[in-house]
Amino acid sequence: MPRLPLLKRPARRALLVAHVTVSVGWLGISLCLLTLALAGVRNPDGFAETAVLSMKLFGDWLLLPVALATLGTGLVLSLGTPWGLARHRWVYAKFWLTLAAAALTVFSLRPGLADAAATLTSGGTLPAPDLLAPPAVSLTLYAFLTAVSVLKPWGLTRRGRQLRAARTAGPEGTAPVAASRSDLRER
Repeated sequence: MPRLPLLKRPARRALLVAHVTVSVGWLGISLCLLTLALAGVRNPDGFAETAVLSMKLFGDWLLLPVALATLGTGLVLSLGTPWGLARHRWVYAKFWLTLAAAALTVFSLRPGLADAAATLTSGGTLPAPDLLAPPAVSLTLYAFLTAVSVLKPWGLTRRGRQLRAARTAGPEGTAPVAASRSDLRER
């Protein structure tokens, strides 16, 4: 299978800055949602409706673009750098967890915030877990994904080991080829 061309250094760096910015932004939005939920739960009579409407505003205007930007920049980075998408377990796990988080944002969190806002504006009440659980879970997931990005645990996937072995093995009967600079950076 032909390999995609790698990004040039300036493009890779710019994309990395964009990816880190939107990823940490997603983490920050989740922290804001959790803070608003806590404030609404602690003062249900005076602030719950305002808190949920504020949460809905974040959900409607920020969550989806930031989630998609995080997913898109991460995908381009993985495909345009030596890390690859399916070579390292941490990249692979991060991709699938980010995809799941983006899907949950679209199909669960945003509709849940809309339902909560409709319930509170019509005079109903929400149990605290309904308001606190979604931002608490998403904040925990994004903090975990940030840690995975920094620590890069788990090593190579089977595909990554096969690709590394194929690159470092010379033709039959010759000594292995020395590791390239990209191999050294991946380690």
